[in-house]
Amino acid sequence: MPGLLRGVARTAVVAGTATAVSNRVSRRQAGRWAEQDSRPAAAQQQAAPPPPPAPSMESKIAQLKELGDLKAQGVLTESEFEAQKSQLLSS
Repeated sequence: MPGLLRGVARTAVVAGTATAVSNRVSRRQAGRWAEQDSRPAAAQQQAAPPPPPAPSMESKIAQLKELGDLKAQGVLTESEFEAQKSQLLSS
C-alpha cells in the first residue's frame, strides 16, 4: 500500500507541475500575441495619411463648368456627366 500511495503522490506532483508550466506558457504566448496584434494597428494609425481637405465652393463650381464644357464638346456622355456631377456635389 505505501508503494501505491507513493506512486499516486508522484503522479499528482508531476501532473500539477505540468499544468502550472503549461498555464504559464499559455499566458506568455497570449501576451505576445496581444502585443503583435496591437502593434500593426498602431503602425497603421501613424502611417495613414490625413484625408484630403474638402474642396471649396469656388473649386466645385469651376469643376462643374469644366464638366459642362467636356460634355458640350462630346468628350463626356450624359450618364458620365451626371455621375461625375453627383460625385463632385456629394464630396
